[in-house]
Amino acid sequence: MGILWALVIGLVVGAIAKLIMPGRDPGGIIITMLIGIAGSLVAGLLGRAAGWYARPGEGPGILASILGAVILLAIYRAIVGRRRIRTS
Repeated sequence: MGILWALVIGLVVGAIAKLIMPGRDPGGIIITMLIGIAGSLVAGLLGRAAGWYARPGEGPGILASILGAVILLAIYRAIVGRRRIRTS
């Protein structure tokens, strides 16, 4: 059941990140979900490195997850955009 919740929250976080960053996005619902889940992981790793999440099992909140997803979405757009320019 935890994996299912992670997928649903990842989809919501990824969708909010796509709404925050204007422009066309390559990829569909799966890419959106993966960016949301990965954004949450990035936020958790950065938060632990900064000392914000000291207790075991304490993870990032929804806002930190969205911020992590926005960062990953910007990186994803830069990589995919660069690849499309070379092939054209």
